[in-house]
Amino acid sequence: MRTTPNVSVDVVLLTLHQGKLQVALHRRARAPFQDCLALPGGYVHVDKDGSIEATAYRVLKQKTGLQPRYLEQLRTFAGPQRDPRGWSVAISHVALMPYEELRQAGDEVFHFHDVDGLPDLAFDHAEQIREAVRRVRNKASYSTLPCWLLPELFTLTQLQRTYEQIFGETVSRGTFRSRLGIKVAEAHPGESADQADILLATDQFQGGSQRPARLFRVNQLSLFKRACW
Repeated sequence: MRTTPNVSVDVVLLTLHQGKLQVALHRRARAPFQDCLALPGGYVHVDKDGSIEATAYRVLKQKTGLQPRYLEQLRTFAGPQRDPRGWSVAISHVALMPYEELRQAGDEVFHFHDVDGLPDLAFDHAEQIREAVRRVRNKASYSTLPCWLLPELFTLTQLQRTYEQIFGETVSRGTFRSRLGIKVAEAHPGESADQADILLATDQFQGGSQRPARLFRVNQLSLFKRACW
């Protein structure tokens, strides 16, 4: 009988696809819960991992070949009931990645599902996903967190669509800019588009059938000055 618990990490990989916030799942190859959908995860290797964050990055790299630009520790899920093999500890993380980057892992690596319509999952992974979605939606209401779901360069319209898809709410252009404190005037290269100096204008544009849209980048995860969603 095992006297110490297994310690592992699980990663809730969130992305935007088909206009909705979705989670990337994989199908387990072995028991327990063989063939069930689950979060990517793995055990801590005490001889290799310098931290829990390092474990999460290693597990993702080994299983998907990917490294997310944003990774945050969520919380610990533990107890004797979450794993049929016995007492276990899972340190859950949430990661954000653009859908195009996740697709680089290969067609058979991930199965994408809406976070508000989850299938049956292994272990307590549905609970972990719900916790991650609450965290992301809360932080997204006042910070640049949703920017990590976008490419490195993006338009303000793409940013607006990202927020709308996270919250499931469509708003006008004026309302969106007011909520995030984005300036009305046109931003020039090197200038910020918002009152907190977070969204920086570049000298690049995205073409289209109408007027080309300026591309922006975000310098770091931060707080908008007047954000209110």
